[in-house]
Amino acid sequence: MLAESEVHHKSEDVDARVLSDVVAALNRRVTISHEFDIPYIAGYSLDAKTVYIDRHLPLTLKAKNKAVRIEPFLVCHEIVEKALLDELRLHYLHAHQIASRIERDAVRTSGIRWVDYQRFMKRHEKAIDEETLKKVPADLDLTPYKDLDDYALLRRLTKARS
Repeated sequence: MLAESEVHHKSEDVDARVLSDVVAALNRRVTISHEFDIPYIAGYSLDAKTVYIDRHLPLTLKAKNKAVRIEPFLVCHEIVEKALLDELRLHYLHAHQIASRIERDAVRTSGIRWVDYQRFMKRHEKAIDEETLKKVPADLDLTPYKDLDDYALLRRLTKARS
């Protein structure tokens, strides 16, 4: 796949159309799995080839009387975060901040209000974090949990790995 063929809109300014191209390009680069229990809603494999989205998270958000798929925004966040961790060796909190801002802009570009998207995520995040972990991918990157010193969750994740 040639990167040039993915560029449908060209601008050196911050441009919503270009960002839409970016989100689509990022989503084509990974496999997406909805088969596992993933604390914090989403994560990624050690080799960055798979983005995991918690199996209990609804696939769509209702906004402006239409169902909008949320997967592209989560994938965008996870890929950027993983690249910053692996390539630049940033701490998770810094990588997460940058990835969240890109996710926010992608959400806004799609016409969804960020506050509505966040409300949707927060509504599902707590239940996901408190669930009993039954099915966790063996190759889930545990860096975010380690960097946050979330040792109780790390123990639960390690125990539930497939």
